[in-house]
Amino acid sequence: MSVPPGDPRPAPPLRGDERESLRVYLDFHRATLAMKCEGLGDEDLRRRSMPPSTLCLLGLVRHMAEVERTWFRRVVNQERDLPFLWSAKGDYQEAYDASSSTRAEVFPAWEAEVAHARRIEREAQSLDVTGYFARWEQDVSLRRVMLHLIHEYARHNGHADFLREGIDGVVGA
Repeated sequence: MSVPPGDPRPAPPLRGDERESLRVYLDFHRATLAMKCEGLGDEDLRRRSMPPSTLCLLGLVRHMAEVERTWFRRVVNQERDLPFLWSAKGDYQEAYDASSSTRAEVFPAWEAEVAHARRIEREAQSLDVTGYFARWEQDVSLRRVMLHLIHEYARHNGHADFLREGIDGVVGA
């Protein structure tokens, strides 16, 4: 994968080692989600895909903040009592409903979770470091967490493509 000239997203290495490749691919997908939201105000960021879905760009960013928080902080870093950002019930789906949220609230929360995730990953001795994921009742490696996040961002960036095109016609990776 390469990025076009002038594209601010990090270019995944063509010959990087495993950890660097995972790190850059994850950052590439994080930057893609941010790019899909660039230049939009709160109303557009909250614009829903189609009834009855609550899916919107701001909801995707909220959801990814919860995903980053859960996998890196709760699982890998073992911060087990850390509450969800947008759900008192611990329900990931609640993050999608951004009907009363703003960019000023959501993006700093997401960026903070990304910063925590980057720190945790960099401080880990290896990709074989494990953390316990209670929902699966299993230990999972940092490698598995990073692969899961890449998958999660890639899937939701596909949603973001369609949402953005529906808002103002902007398309592209």
